[in-house]
Amino acid sequence: MEVQHHHAMAELFSQLGLDSSKTAIDQFIRNNHLRHQDGELYRAIFWNPAQAQFIKQAIEEDAQWAEVVDELDARLRR
Repeated sequence: MEVQHHHAMAELFSQLGLDSSKTAIDQFIRNNHLRHQDGELYRAIFWNPAQAQFIKQAIEEDAQWAEVVDELDARLRR
């Protein structure tokens, strides 16, 4: 049986090279809003090319990161 590891939001922010403290994550989400019509998360203007590629790949490959990337997407669209 394959064990899947579900990454936490702080781990995602670390992977993206961002401050992964709870305060910094909350501030990032407050400062970067997306509307549903803005399109896919990885196309958001606030990502650098490497971050955008990581997010795109996580979603396309349904990678272990996909669940937390989806969570971030939902939080940015509230």
